[in-house]
Amino acid sequence: MEISTLTMYHCLAFVWYCFVAYSITHVRTEDRPSEVFLYGGQWKYLTVLNLVLQAVFYGVSFLADVLRLIKKLRCAKCVISSRDLLFSVLAFPVSTFVCISFWTLYTYNRELVYPKSLDGVIPLWLNHAMHTAVLPFAVLEILATPHRYPEKKKGVILLGFVAFLYISWVLWIYSVTGEWVYPLFASFSPAGLAAFFAGSLAIIISFYNFGEFLNRMLWGQSKFCF
Repeated sequence: MEISTLTMYHCLAFVWYCFVAYSITHVRTEDRPSEVFLYGGQWKYLTVLNLVLQAVFYGVSFLADVLRLIKKLRCAKCVISSRDLLFSVLAFPVSTFVCISFWTLYTYNRELVYPKSLDGVIPLWLNHAMHTAVLPFAVLEILATPHRYPEKKKGVILLGFVAFLYISWVLWIYSVTGEWVYPLFASFSPAGLAAFFAGSLAIIISFYNFGEFLNRMLWGQSKFCF
């Protein structure tokens, strides 16, 4: 993809994710079902955190494109390194996990992840913007430009550390409120919950590996392009 076209795409994606993140964080408080929105607000939901992550990623990508356009190549190389680390370790695997896990559980029993009471609070388009569109955006990013992946061990450790932080946040909220972030968690014993978290981590790591595989198949061993 030409750099000017890529710049426009990253700019539009950045604006889109900012708009979606703004929309979900400005759902009227008085309309929120009390059993759904408890301690931590929306910042306990992986979906909302992913929107912020994607906005940051596309903002960094747009900055890298602009630096390339104005020939600030030394600065661009540094920003591209940050962009690639964000995409490989977080943006692609988290988006893929959010989309696939949400719709799998929604199809099985929506009350486990997205109670019907939310239909009157969150518009249908916003639901799909948060849970559906994130995957096509991630795949399109791989098709649009090559990304340099870190050493496998480093990438997996970073992803695992971020997953540990989120799980710790979920457990902290439960310890404070006595309520789980997702109703699904209430159906597990402590051992079952540990197994669920371990399984989820294994799945998201597999998405990391899948993203690396796609990137390698399309672009080979990616190098910085100027």
